[in-house]
Amino acid sequence: MNGHFEGKFEVELKYRLNSRESFLSTLDQMNPEIMLENNLEHDCYFDSNLHCLKNENKSVCIREMQPSGIMLWIVKGPQEDRCEALNIADVVKAKSMLTTMGFEAVLEMKKTRSIYFLGEYHITLDYLENIGHFAEFAIMTDDEEMLEEYKQQLLRLAQKFGLGEQQREFKSYRQLYTE
Repeated sequence: MNGHFEGKFEVELKYRLNSRESFLSTLDQMNPEIMLENNLEHDCYFDSNLHCLKNENKSVCIREMQPSGIMLWIVKGPQEDRCEALNIADVVKAKSMLTTMGFEAVLEMKKTRSIYFLGEYHITLDYLENIGHFAEFAIMTDDEEMLEEYKQQLLRLAQKFGLGEQQREFKSYRQLYTE
């Protein structure tokens, strides 16, 4: 896991899956490193009462993962690829701090997530109830000049799974969840 989630930029491509089983079969043939499987993630998004963050294409999320016990403070935006996460030890305190700063919980969502590594890439397999199964292909970096090259590499990797533009999902989980 060392280095996989380090960097201030995340190049990520998301695909809606027709068959989770077919995807996993292809992935198994590639001999991935397993970070975690079938974790329940509980995301709590915060914003001001005027939705200042959303209006600036930013988001702040506190994530709890079980049974892994991972807890994260995640900030995304304003650029599409901008994403930073910090491990935290106390979710209750983090939420209290955000509330003290004038933010309020505006959305809570849950998903089942598995994370695998293929070389420098991480592949996330997600299930959101009433929304469906998804695969995300991603890499984190501090090198802004590599963003387009990484995108092309991820497109080629997704093609190995039989995924193309027709399966691409351009909306965030947050957008899908609130529609």
